[in-house]
Amino acid sequence: MRLTDYLDKGASLGPGAPCLTTGDRTLTYGEVQELSWRVTRALDRSGVRPGDKVAVLSANDSTAFSCVFGISRAGAVWCPVNPRNEAAENRELLDLFDCTCLIFQEAYAPLVAKILPDLPKLTTLVCLDGSADGSADGSPDGSPDGSPDGSPALATPFARWLEDVPAEPWEASPADDTVMLVGTGGTTGSPKGVMLTDRNIETMSALTLMSYPFGTRPVYLALAPLTHAAGVLCFPVMTLGGEIVIMPAPDLTDFLAQIERHRVTHTFLPPTLIYMLLGHPDLASTDLTSLRCLWYGAAPMSAARLAEAIDRIGPVMAQLFGQSEAPMMISTMAPEDHFHADGSLAVERFTSAGRPAPLVTVAIMDSAGRLLPPGERGEIVVRGSLVMAGYYKNPSATEEASRHGWHHTGDIGYLDADNYLFIVDRAKDMIISGGFNVYSAEVEQAVMEHPAVQDCAVVGLPDDKWGERVTAVVQLHPQQSVTDGEMRAFVKARIGGVKAPKQVEVWSDLPRSKVGKVLKGDVRSRLLHRGSHG
Repeated sequence: MRLTDYLDKGASLGPGAPCLTTGDRTLTYGEVQELSWRVTRALDRSGVRPGDKVAVLSANDSTAFSCVFGISRAGAVWCPVNPRNEAAENRELLDLFDCTCLIFQEAYAPLVAKILPDLPKLTTLVCLDGSADGSADGSPDGSPDGSPDGSPALATPFARWLEDVPAEPWEASPADDTVMLVGTGGTTGSPKGVMLTDRNIETMSALTLMSYPFGTRPVYLALAPLTHAAGVLCFPVMTLGGEIVIMPAPDLTDFLAQIERHRVTHTFLPPTLIYMLLGHPDLASTDLTSLRCLWYGAAPMSAARLAEAIDRIGPVMAQLFGQSEAPMMISTMAPEDHFHADGSLAVERFTSAGRPAPLVTVAIMDSAGRLLPPGERGEIVVRGSLVMAGYYKNPSATEEASRHGWHHTGDIGYLDADNYLFIVDRAKDMIISGGFNVYSAEVEQAVMEHPAVQDCAVVGLPDDKWGERVTAVVQLHPQQSVTDGEMRAFVKARIGGVKAPKQVEVWSDLPRSKVGKVLKGDVRSRLLHRGSHG
């Protein structure tokens, strides 16, 4: 299935059904189809050919997401670009991806103007919601031609770009099976482009539908960026003719109101936002009875907070574990898997990432390429049609990630006797203290059990005595306090003195990525910088 097939499948179940809703505006499946046909024809008129790369730079928006299906119909490759990235990172990604067309919101015109001089391959620019620079329109083919006063217009307004384009079915044959190019981000050096194929997305969608509870016409609430997990989760929802309610900005008060208003059945939140939701004053008074599945993932979840979420939100918590290179569904844990057969909480599973998904093979490998038995720790490796085609124009990185015939996730973990997958750390986050391997994720779980703690990050810092000292940086709930001695004793009682933090810091907030992950590299850098300055 191409990306457009998910939309067409939903439309076949009723073109008048709601498809994309933002605020008070709803586009039906038929309307999104017609818009995608017009976008396809406009792309073709602008010179975009099958295999060309088309980037979308936008906050969560119905029209922007509709363009994705036009890109697919044109046989082009969708390049989702996160507007929260730094300008330099987006310039690097657009250059790396060889993008020839950029569709963007007017709010990001300053960013586009800043990076455009360094992107000669970018010849077609379209502004979704304005003229992008306050000057007159550009030329109808989408190139940034001059305006009547002689000044160059940054981009063609979307309405002008679609002028005289009929809303009639048309599509081109794709050049190959690549449907998405996803940037890995620059947190581990230069960004890489993950090539995802139609088979990757089809496998992910199938795993979603077979692993979690769905009924007819689900209602999916997208708060997290559509450039990430929230976006690809739309595709399986569309196969059932479901409605996708899109939130332009992350606001938990509005999030709760939308669940009640639209009778939302499915949604996704990273753990950090779930912790904030549990402290929200409107949670107890909101009707959440429509929810069937609240996915959590993208970072480790505190077992203590997970139990609280099940109690206060409902028996709807559902875990997923994946990465850009193997999207979303390496392992899954449905709501029912959080319970024993007798209805009691299966707390021993709460620190796991669930079981390997049905169409995915997961194993644990040592540094020599040997597969390890249950209970032994090593790198989590994956095989199957979920795994990417490779990194765009980077054969050495592709070869490195696929050593010994398996995709290497960079995560350390183990499989238990019941085939539950436990992720103990990112390989790069492991701390060696006093000659012992200390997994930061394990220490974080212990810290998060403290009732005063809202969120935390555990990192290793250079230490003359220990080699690295375990350092915990905690963010507390409002009006809460804890001393470093209390926290050290609390953790020591749970996982022992070797793993207990030697240093405890209390910060008002933690640095986070665009998708809500705590940035441990930033935490560590700040601590090191402060230490070097006395």
